[in-house]
Amino acid sequence: MAVYHECFKIQSDKRPTFHDVTAQVEAVLQKSKIQNGILLVFSQHTTCSVLIQEASDDVNYWGTELLMQDLVNVLTKIIPTCLTEGQYLHPGPKHIEAAAGRDELPSWSLNTDAHLRSVIMGRSQSVPVVDGGMLLGEFGRIYFADFDQVRARERTVRVQIVGE
Repeated sequence: MAVYHECFKIQSDKRPTFHDVTAQVEAVLQKSKIQNGILLVFSQHTTCSVLIQEASDDVNYWGTELLMQDLVNVLTKIIPTCLTEGQYLHPGPKHIEAAAGRDELPSWSLNTDAHLRSVIMGRSQSVPVVDGGMLLGEFGRIYFADFDQVRARERTVRVQIVGE
């Protein structure tokens, strides 16, 4: 049994962003030379998720696929976007003090909605690997979602494959 791990970077924006990372994950799988096993795509970031969904083909004026925008619209109804301090219990005064110690602006902590959305959507996806290919279905694509709207950041996508 072999284990292969690799990561790559993507750049988020100052709004919910969705990156189709299927091609990058496929390239990692090919480099691993693993033919049969399980592939895991994981976000180490607590405001991000990994999703499997079909490509929407159409995009809005911001370049967001319509299906992903529909997801944001639904999640916003369940978990409203954090617009000001006190809207949610988090962040509290101790968190703001700790963030200041890391040279973070207080407004960067107003991302409670992103944390909650990430919990609901999950931070990883597992995909079976059979005969050197991912079993995503006819239309399946792997998306890395960053729900954080307080600042743009570089994010790390982790891929781990176990198999033979």
